[in-house]
Amino acid sequence: MDLLNGRLKLRHLVLVVAIAEHGSVLRAAEHLHLAQPAVTRTLRELEQILGVELFVRGPRGVHTTLFGDAFLDHARTVLAELRRAEERIHGLAHGDAGTVTLGTLLAGSSVLLPKAIAALKASRPGITVIVQEATFDSQVPRLLDGEIDMILGRLNVIEDQPALRQITLYSEPVRLVARAGHPAHDVPDLSLANLLTYPWVVPLEQTSLRRELEEVFRGQGLRLPENRVECTSILTVRALVRDTDMIAALPALVARTDRDLAPLSVPLPSVRRSVGVTLPARRPLTPSARLMLEHLHTCAVAITAGENLEQKTASGSR
Repeated sequence: MDLLNGRLKLRHLVLVVAIAEHGSVLRAAEHLHLAQPAVTRTLRELEQILGVELFVRGPRGVHTTLFGDAFLDHARTVLAELRRAEERIHGLAHGDAGTVTLGTLLAGSSVLLPKAIAALKASRPGITVIVQEATFDSQVPRLLDGEIDMILGRLNVIEDQPALRQITLYSEPVRLVARAGHPAHDVPDLSLANLLTYPWVVPLEQTSLRRELEEVFRGQGLRLPENRVECTSILTVRALVRDTDMIAALPALVARTDRDLAPLSVPLPSVRRSVGVTLPARRPLTPSARLMLEHLHTCAVAITAGENLEQKTASGSR
């Protein structure tokens, strides 16, 4: 089998990705604006070239085989690189258009990212910004495959991943917060143990913040609250805390910029966030992604300066 002999076409790669994403030959055909028999014929042609079966039919559509999973990874990478090549040429030619795709985590997504996107769109209205929220571990493979340009959020340890590099933008503490008017605000000498009587919303298990919170609880001989919701969506977390008696650990910027939330007097001195971007170590940024990174850095400097000024003002008024 020689995939470079000219028999393998770009349409084969587009087709196999479409079938995998839509889970059906019919839906893939509709998405590609092709007739179903043509899609089926092209798929069989590809399987003959490879000498293996890529999909099997099931009661709810088609599913990739072991060979299909392997080929799909490479097909997505090739298509992503071609899209990046197209964007780079177009960006170099025009300098005012393109697409940047960011994977975002809880930290940075509610304050820094909106400011940076607004600044980018003000200077380059033709650039499309795509934001996708998920956990760090689930976004790394897509970053390496070229489906996203960077991951914005709390910096995770990547010592065992030489294919990644990170840039720190700013650092901020994490605070326990509740809605304004929550009864916990009136408890004298409030402690972590006191807060176990309330429901909580905590990050998912695979996040760094979840692991650090568990260490804080263990250090005080406690376990995470049994009455809890596990979530990393900033919109969902904020709504739950604002509208119920739930407690959450959120970046200090979030707590400070939301009038409906108020920090609790239980400190988390060991939990501090370094917020930044994670990038592929060996792949250069597209022009659009480079502009996005520049605005993220500029806005992070402004946020840090504002935070320092607020702290000095608060200290001077005591």
